[in-house]
Amino acid sequence: MTENSNVVRLVANEGEPENDASEARSPHLVEVKRMVEAIIFASAEPVAERALAERLPDGTDVAAALTELQKDYEKRGVNLVRVENSWAFRTASDLSFLMNRNAVQQRKLSRAALEMLAVIAYHQPVTRAEIEEIRGVETSKGTLDILLETGWVKMRGRRRTPGRPVTYGTSTEFLDHFGLSELRDLPGIDELKGAGLLSARMPANFSVPQPMTDPDELTEDEDPLTDIDLEELGLLTPLAEDD
Repeated sequence: MTENSNVVRLVANEGEPENDASEARSPHLVEVKRMVEAIIFASAEPVAERALAERLPDGTDVAAALTELQKDYEKRGVNLVRVENSWAFRTASDLSFLMNRNAVQQRKLSRAALEMLAVIAYHQPVTRAEIEEIRGVETSKGTLDILLETGWVKMRGRRRTPGRPVTYGTSTEFLDHFGLSELRDLPGIDELKGAGLLSARMPANFSVPQPMTDPDELTEDEDPLTDIDLEELGLLTPLAEDD
């Protein structure tokens, strides 16, 4: 009996150094979750998974840590939510009424601005001329400026066509404000009809465009905005020439 017991202890002890070495090579999931939690909590903006990976130890399974951390916060007053490829802590949706007292009163968007926002969301990347063609009316520059000021719409690039018009798309702030994880979460035609936003008697050939899968990636007919473009658009202060 004594000999067998010693053999069991010997086999058990032989495996311990290997486990210790394995744990030393990669951070423990519990510790990784704490680090991820700290980084996201301290950020005023959603944190991209790539940014998390750059700040965490090599070999860290960021996706696994985020998944586990999201589960930890499922039943709490604050939830960990995904916004495109970024993550942020947000008040649980069923407790949002508690924040109403402190909510800042914002000016309501006009019908024209809401229509324009919808066109950009579903048809991006889209130019001002294309927005006007879809809506069937001329687009006011002031209305477009309001959407840019809200941060929900951004300039993406320039179309590779004569005149190189600016293309527009929605931002991460747009998804965050409307509680969407990605553009594919935008309501489809059935959901829009159910919410009373579309007439039940729509043309037979009417369809809702399929939103982009990666809004940050430029399409083949788009060029990125350069510093010269930004100066022309008034988004970058011209550099002073050397004396």
